[in-house]
Amino acid sequence: MSANSPHIIAVSNQKGGVGKTTTAINLGTALAAVGRKVLIIDLDSQGNASTGLGVFPENRELTTYDLLLGEAPLADVCQETPVPGLFVAPSTVDLSSADVDLVEDKNRVLRLRQALGSQAAQDCGFEYILIDCPPSLNLLTINAMVAAKSVLVPLQCEFFALEGLSQLMLTVREVRQSLNPALELHGVVLTMYDKRNNLSRQVEEDVRSNLGDLVYETTIPRNIRLSEAPSHSIPALIYDHRSAGAIAYQKLAAELLRRMNDPVAITERLTG
Repeated sequence: MSANSPHIIAVSNQKGGVGKTTTAINLGTALAAVGRKVLIIDLDSQGNASTGLGVFPENRELTTYDLLLGEAPLADVCQETPVPGLFVAPSTVDLSSADVDLVEDKNRVLRLRQALGSQAAQDCGFEYILIDCPPSLNLLTINAMVAAKSVLVPLQCEFFALEGLSQLMLTVREVRQSLNPALELHGVVLTMYDKRNNLSRQVEEDVRSNLGDLVYETTIPRNIRLSEAPSHSIPALIYDHRSAGAIAYQKLAAELLRRMNDPVAITERLTG
């Protein structure tokens, strides 16, 4: 990667409902709010990240499916969102057939890396690219890990949290050994955290004792505003920037920027 290459982060966990899309949308919004040019790649055929950013199915003429199949360059797939500086490469249900359509392509796990590594993609000028992965360890997720520099794992505070994480970490290790030596586990973000709940506190203690500094200091709380925002097709940071969930994602972005040694006014807040 050159000095001008974007930070590419795969937001991944093979379990559904842990906050991957919520994290991608709101982390991306917070990064854009402090002046970074950000792209969210919707790599889930459900297209929730696309809808959550106000790009509805009827407006998704070119998608990540076209990007993976080499039928459209990144610049043509990307769309602006209501958040200044935040773009999305949308998806549709067509993406669910990518495994079958690429089955005979010996380079099928390299498709996204090739698309993002092209000169045309570099010319887009994105500083951060967040890949919203599907809730499974399939070809799309492997493409994301091969293309990414690091993996960010949203981890729900529930009893079997560490069991699912071990499989994901094994996959990261396998991808590093065979396809992407530069890939690293960027960090783990505890989501749906309820400080009043003994289980949340126990899971936090277990995860931190096992993974140490890999776990972000910031935790994402259970918050009704985070749940409501997608129905309005806007990030929670726009829907209610004073809510506990929005504030948590602003803190998460600040912490991520510090980890990246990215000099930016990290105390800046969204005002609308």
